[in-house]
Amino acid sequence: MGSGSSSYTSKTIYLDVDGKMQKVLFSRHCSPCDIKELLCSSSNIPRNTAIMIVNPEGAFVSIDPTMPTNTPNSLYKVIPLSTGPLGGNVHHFSLKENLNRNFLLTKHVNCVVLEGLKVVEIERCKNDLKKLREEMTSRAGGRVNCPCKYNFLDDGMKLTPRRDVPSYPKYTLSQETIEALKKPTFDVWHWEHNEMLSCLEYMYHDLGLVKEFNMNPITLKRWLLGIQENYRSNPFHNFRHCFCVSQMMYGMIHLCNLQEKLTLTDLGILMTAAVCHDLDHPGYNNTYQINARTELAVRYNDISPLENHHCAVAFQILSLPECNIFANVDPEAFKQIRQAIITLILATDMARHGEILDSFKHKVDSFDFTNEEHVTCLKMVLIKCCDISNEVRPTEVAEPWVDCLLEEYFMQSDREKSEGLPVAAFMDREKVTKPTAQIGFIKFVLIPMFETVMKLFPQIEEIMVQPLRDSRDHYEELKQIDDAMTEVHAPQLMVIWRFSTAWYGSVRFDSARNGSARFAFPLRGDLCPSALCGQSSGVRICETLGWC
Repeated sequence: MGSGSSSYTSKTIYLDVDGKMQKVLFSRHCSPCDIKELLCSSSNIPRNTAIMIVNPEGAFVSIDPTMPTNTPNSLYKVIPLSTGPLGGNVHHFSLKENLNRNFLLTKHVNCVVLEGLKVVEIERCKNDLKKLREEMTSRAGGRVNCPCKYNFLDDGMKLTPRRDVPSYPKYTLSQETIEALKKPTFDVWHWEHNEMLSCLEYMYHDLGLVKEFNMNPITLKRWLLGIQENYRSNPFHNFRHCFCVSQMMYGMIHLCNLQEKLTLTDLGILMTAAVCHDLDHPGYNNTYQINARTELAVRYNDISPLENHHCAVAFQILSLPECNIFANVDPEAFKQIRQAIITLILATDMARHGEILDSFKHKVDSFDFTNEEHVTCLKMVLIKCCDISNEVRPTEVAEPWVDCLLEEYFMQSDREKSEGLPVAAFMDREKVTKPTAQIGFIKFVLIPMFETVMKLFPQIEEIMVQPLRDSRDHYEELKQIDDAMTEVHAPQLMVIWRFSTAWYGSVRFDSARNGSARFAFPLRGDLCPSALCGQSSGVRICETLGWC
């Protein structure tokens, strides 16, 4: 399991291997996979074997850099779950006895063992989900341009997640992980899907939402699994992004002391909207949906088609009795909860950014937590902040998200070009760089919004606003370096331009800088015209200058 800690000190645990004590040391920076391989090797178990760890009382212990340490007098035991590649037959050994003893002796905080614990190998679970998606796709029939997992059919039939949703292993979170979950510095890249599910489950229990809404803990688990399997494997809009936004919301609730200012119902609305806000995102934004006249755009009349779809999928999952975490809520109260969740998810459409932020600016100086309109506006701004909060996190956590987002943008722009649709410059791989993509967004979207929220919650300045300013400065420095490099190569670029005027589209001519030519984006070998690279006795000029 991952951790938000940046410590690199080693950690020691003690194992019972065939009745003998085995000492194991590993770095806190190791990934869960590395630790699992080390534990397999230490226990004379084939490295590709799925394993679990139990303590002397039979309770599960998470396998991650933050796992609790033990002593030579309290040995952990490694139990193999399969003897071949993941997905093989499960060998229970004495697992049943351990689970029964654990159920009798240990009362977990989340009380998710009410129906007995069932260990499911994660790879086998993923294969099951993949088969389910394939079955849903085969049953859905034709699509228009942008396929979606949910197809709204004229005959009123709807596709629903599988009913026999398997459970995922229960992980005991260390105190270090629990504290890290409350902070924007939390590293979301160290976690596997089933571990993220356990963290989300913990958040609902910790905030008192399970008790407030009288949720069946098993239903909560099934609902979270239904949520996970309805996020696609997009580069950016995937289940990890869902977890990222939900964890930031959980962190802001603690940082801003919202438990003292909002009702538990409001907190439940905020968390549930964050979890559901991008369900079944196809990886192509609203602009593409509208321009390509997809099924979603036609169904929702070009009005926030994706956000409306996210809402529809969210409540289709909740309509299943085994996934309805609000089953014990009064019907009238549920109507209000449903409307509030829809309002928040629709607020994540960036086309409404100016409208929502302006409304909040007019209220923030005289904000009244007893005014329902004020509170609704605050909740809309909070989910917007969490949805686009990656740059609040440390650079090593935030920057990979930029790469993921650009990859998704480039997929869309390539498709738009192939279909003859308009292409936004900020999505075009031939025009955008990482610094140019981020500077404007941070300066004109993120910082103004977070600074407005800071008026109401001054405590976020050091932890959230200052990192945004640092990130802006970081990308501006990168842009200055890029500009300086293009200045160095400017005379050579002019020579190349004389060779082939056809390449002028790859160079920006800036008359304000005495007619010097400058790169508008990084050049690659596949962008160089053959007529140019074949000049001068077959020598590739672009390679000679170090651009390819």
